Amino acid sequence: MKKFAVLALGLLTASVAQAQDPGGFRIGLKAGATYSNISGSDVDQITGAGYSTDFGDYKLGYNAGVALSVPISSDGFFSFAPELLYNRKGYEVSSTLTGAQVGNTNIDKVDYEQQRVLHYLDVPLLAKINAGGLFFELGPQVSYLFGSKNKSELTTKFVNGQTEKSEDNSDFDDYIGFGNGDADKSDLAQFDISGVAGIGYMTEGGISLGLRYARGFNSLIDTKDIDNEPKAFNNAFTLQLGYLIPTK
Repeated sequence: MKKFAVLALGLLTASVAQAQDPGGFRIGLKAGATYSNISGSDVDQITGAGYSTDFGDYKLGYNAGVALSVPISSDGFFSFAPELLYNRKGYEVSSTLTGAQVGNTNIDKVDYEQQRVLHYLDVPLLAKINAGGLFFELGPQVSYLFGSKNKSELTTKFVNGQTEKSEDNSDFDDYIGFGNGDADKSDLAQFDISGVAGIGYMTEGGISLGLRYARGFNSLIDTKDIDNEPKAFNNAFTLQLGYLIPTK
């Protein structure tokens, strides 16, 4: 009986270890933060004046979706990691004007802020290296822009201490006609191809934390197939928490 108990315990331990193999087939969910902007020589055709491409001026958004990890090598060292993500990207513009005057009223300063949210479906198709929990990702990403939304705010502060604030929140621009039956016309290209690189860590139980960067290769400006395409590209950092369940 004692030998049987030891054998049963050994088989159970081996079974659990196999089920928790980080390199095995897994399916699960991922969600996290997105930190994005757009950049390029012609980016002001979208953003207007006053736009900054500095890292500290990126826009904060979020992402969520489903993920797979499909082993390629028998030891789980190489795997294929496709995902389907909803991703809120976009950009922010802020500017300040000082020393202006309206009629006989002196203005201390005028602050202008604009946010444009770009609603994407992202499909990363990544090659993945698993090294004892630590993983590295590299590959292409196909993205579809299905809508956007603009928000702007103008704050005027007068010398006498008074402040006036006005906001302009646009409706959601539906580029596919799903919500209202008629697709809105977009000044932006709806498809993007990006290069993605990432690094992260996944426990044997399937909890993961990953950081990746995606750079768009297709200009965001919809040129209608004209020559000398203007240049404006998506840039996005994503920090994701995931849970990938072992299926064996």
